Amino acid sequence: MTRLPSVIPLFPLGDVVLFPRVPLPLHIFEPRYRKMVADALAGDRVVGMVLLRPGWEVDYEGRPPVFDSGCAGLIDRWEELPDGRYNIVLRGLSRFRVREEHPGEPYRLASVEPLADDLGPEDSLSAARDRVVERIAEAADVAVTVVARPDLSHELFVNALCQSLDLDPMEKQALLDCDGVLARYERLIAILEFRAVERTYGKPSGSGRH
Repeated sequence: MTRLPSVIPLFPLGDVVLFPRVPLPLHIFEPRYRKMVADALAGDRVVGMVLLRPGWEVDYEGRPPVFDSGCAGLIDRWEELPDGRYNIVLRGLSRFRVREEHPGEPYRLASVEPLADDLGPEDSLSAARDRVVERIAEAADVAVTVVARPDLSHELFVNALCQSLDLDPMEKQALLDCDGVLARYERLIAILEFRAVERTYGKPSGSGRH
């Protein structure tokens, strides 16, 4: 697991969840986050992605609550535009837990604790991977290039799927919260199987994912 700085900037969004080892392109336009990127590029280039909790819209310009766990990323590539905006690509480094936020910048800073991702037994991982591929193959409306990449490690395979599939942000947060690769496989299988039931029978009246 990559060693993280003890204090990192937080980039909270309402619909984006980053996973370890997976790239994420971002367009940075708000002044506070332009400064965040400039400061990160002048330092260790690490930014912590966190998901905003539901209801964040009423206080987006302030500091609305975020989930306790997120994923730190390294700014792998960047382009500064003439008007001060940035195009960057974050590559996920490791999960973390927010311990304490700190004042002092227009963007959010926090002390964080890195979280390890255990792998699990190889035979169980391979069986879970096969089940994920089967569930995706059953969904005619889903086409994911990563499924055709047997060379990918289990960690990169499941994390890339979790980030690229059209899932609700809360579902992605639940996947990120899993304490290991096998647990993430199993939760992804459960989500895909639930989606299959919805496609077959429709959503229960008056319910839905929020």
